[in-house]
Amino acid sequence: MNNPKYTMIIQWSEEDNCYVVGFSDFPGQQWRTHGNSYTEAVSNGVEVLELLIEDYQIAGETLPVPKTYYDQVA
Repeated sequence: MNNPKYTMIIQWSEEDNCYVVGFSDFPGQQWRTHGNSYTEAVSNGVEVLELLIEDYQIAGETLPVPKTYYDQVA
């Protein structure tokens, strides 16, 4: 993966008793993976992001434009 600039959100879920991971730049399912530790959630998130980008490319779909810090505070 060539340094994608997508936002990865990691949040504790009391309901699931684990960290859940989502990618707000991609439409669809809010949470895409999880981890029992923060480190595991990060690792799983990176793996899922790589697969998500690959799926878009295989399907010939245009990748979403990553939001930037300035997009979110403006």
